[in-house]
Amino acid sequence: MTAPAAPAPDEVLVVDADRPRAPGPRPVVDVAVGVLIDRDGRFLLTTRPPGKAYAGHWEFPGGKVEPGETVEQALRRELQEEIGVTIGAAQPWRVLEADYPHARVRLHVCRVFDWRGELQMREGQTFAWQTLPVTVAPVLPGTWPLLRWMEQEASAPIDAGYGCHRE
Repeated sequence: MTAPAAPAPDEVLVVDADRPRAPGPRPVVDVAVGVLIDRDGRFLLTTRPPGKAYAGHWEFPGGKVEPGETVEQALRRELQEEIGVTIGAAQPWRVLEADYPHARVRLHVCRVFDWRGELQMREGQTFAWQTLPVTVAPVLPGTWPLLRWMEQEASAPIDAGYGCHRE
């Protein structure tokens, strides 16, 4: 994967539009997001850690892309730091821009079918393996479009990525 170069988002989402934002243009923060899918077709959701915006809301794990990192490098680092797993290949999937009151983020979403290690919630989060429709709440607003895309693709042919396995 190459470093994020302002790809066109698949969707732009304005969250809590009635809440104030800083005036003028705001910088976009690039975020690497991992949709970890196990061999049973379940996907991992984690809660946002205490002390962060939207704490307790469910989301796909990931974090900020640091200067000089590719999306895959950032995702690999973030998943190791946050949940204690080492991922195999990360397959780029979709891009979403979400304009939250506290930040404007560009989510670079990757599917991950192969990882090693046991889940360790290192930032005080909770985790849940889910299928559609999800049974956890509240879900982070920026996660809903990803769940909708997953639902739309549920009847599509399975790609080669599903042949990967978790060790």
